Order: sequence, then structure tokens, then C-alpha cells
Amino acid sequence: MELCKRWTDWERYLIRESKKQSAFTLVELLVVIAIIGILIGILLPAVQTVRESARRAQCSNNVRQLGLAALCFESTYEVFPASGWTKSGPGNPAGKYVGWRPLLLPFVEQTNLQKLYDFGENWWQETNPTTAAVPVLLFQCPTTPFRTPVLSAVAHPPRPSMNFENPIAPTDYEAIMGVQPGSINPHLPFPIYHSGNRYSVMHRNSRNGYASILDGSSNTIMVVECAGRPDVYRGRSLRRDLANDQGIGWADSEGAFSFDAANKDGSIEGGGPFDECNSAMNRKNDNEPYSFHAGGINGLFADGHVAFLAESIEVGVFAKLITRNCGELVSASDF
Repeated sequence: MELCKRWTDWERYLIRESKKQSAFTLVELLVVIAIIGILIGILLPAVQTVRESARRAQCSNNVRQLGLAALCFESTYEVFPASGWTKSGPGNPAGKYVGWRPLLLPFVEQTNLQKLYDFGENWWQETNPTTAAVPVLLFQCPTTPFRTPVLSAVAHPPRPSMNFENPIAPTDYEAIMGVQPGSINPHLPFPIYHSGNRYSVMHRNSRNGYASILDGSSNTIMVVECAGRPDVYRGRSLRRDLANDQGIGWADSEGAFSFDAANKDGSIEGGGPFDECNSAMNRKNDNEPYSFHAGGINGLFADGHVAFLAESIEVGVFAKLITRNCGELVSASDF
């Protein structure tokens, strides 16, 4: 009996000690929480960097697919698509206001969507706004943050101000038509741009094939990121007090623009070096090159290749890459 009693007491002791050892003190718990917080602080930026890297790669792939589609269009019609049609032309026999993205739909595996688009009407008329409300992920950069649903648009003649039953689907990629001589020439040792050499490959009512790209297809940008429109950004700040009448969706025929350059806070566009308009991109998104990627934008060249262009690029060098027949000298080290 004495032996059994001792054994029982020993079991109880072991149980009590086991319970004591399995419990955490408050200090231990706080230490564990602190360690977890430190690890999260270390790992979260790394995870965000990896995610953004993946998003930027997806964006680059989107732009590359648009390039292949444009090349297929050129192979079919012997000209690249115009940035926007206002009269009859390749892919637009009815002469309506038609943008370049609807023309590329069959070349990006969106034939069924193109069948819903009525090329006998302007893009904002009849059933076309319903078609324009269909999202096409290829036209969207995954880095672009929250978008305000586009249920209305201010007038951009001949398109009137409008209200839409369904939100117009967005695009973050736009044809860059050329450079504005009055904005870019002041950045140069002497003026070289004028109405005869200011254009890129895709501009309004253009009929440019490979033969017209005298500066070389690998040196000529024809599509850039212009993300977040029609919301207006200055730097990374969304400006609810400003409105944009261009780039309201992938079907918009009036979203293309020419390059001006802007100052650091995006408050001045095209003012030249005297107004410190020395930034080629990412200062304002209302019709200037802009992305939500850190450090630059993706640009599509006329030969179909895509390059990430640093936002530190000089205004004059960026202008060289935009024009197709000005005869400027460009080297890889420039950008």
C-alpha cells in the first residue's frame, strides 16, 4: 500500500510539473509576438516585390501580345492600325470613329467580341457601349490599383457627354502618336521637329507600313503605358477634382496622344526646360506616358519587342524613340 501511495504521489507530481512546463509566461508570449512582427516586417516587402515583379512581367507580356497583334494587322492590311479613325480606312470601311484596339480584337483571340462590335456606327453609338463594357484583361495592367467605374463621360466632340448603363471597360495601353514640336524642341540644342517629322507609327487616320519607319522599327515606340485613365493622377495621387475626356475605355478612338513632357509634380505639361518639364513619364496620366510600376513604363516598339523604359530617360532621347522618320541617331546606351 505504501508503495502504491508513493507511486500515486509521484504521478501527481509529474502531472503538476508537466502543466507548469506547458504554460507560457506573459513575457514569453510577448517575445514570440515581437519575433513574428519582425519576421513579417522583413518578409512583407520581399513578398510585395516578388508580386510586383510578377505583375510587371504580366504587363510586359500584355504589351508584347498587342505588338504581335499589330504586326498581324500590318501583315493583313499592309499598314499598321491607325490610333483612331475618323474616316474610311483599313479595317474601317464605314468611316466611323473607331480606335485601334477594336481593330486588333481578332488578332488577340477576341473574334467573338469583335462580332458584337458594330463597325457601322461610331464607338459610342447604338450597341457599341454595351460591347465596350466587356472587360479584356489583355488591355489592363495588373499593377493598376482601384478603378472608378466609368458610368459617364464628359464631351469630346463629336462624342457628346454621355451616361452609360454598364461601366465602360478600361485600358492601360495607348498609341503614342508622336511628339509636340513646341514642347520638345526647347529641350534640344536646336529645333528639329515639325509637322512633317513629328509622328510615330500609329496616329490619327495613319496608313503607315514598315516602309514608312525610316528610323528603324527597333528604334521606334508605337504604344506606351498610360494607366488609370480616365481617373486623373498627379504623381501617385488620385485627383478627384480633375477630369479627363480621353482614354475612357478600350473602345475609345480618341485616347491616343502626343508627347509633351511634364514637371515633377505633374502640374505643368509641355512647358519646356524653363518650366522644369524634364520628366518623360510617370508625372501625370492624363495623356502622357504613365504607369504604376516603380521606375518606368513598358513600351512597345514597331518590330514587336517590348522594353522597360526608365523614367530617368532624357526628354530628348525619349522623343527620338517616338518619331519614325526624323533621322535622329539612337544607341542602346541612350536608354
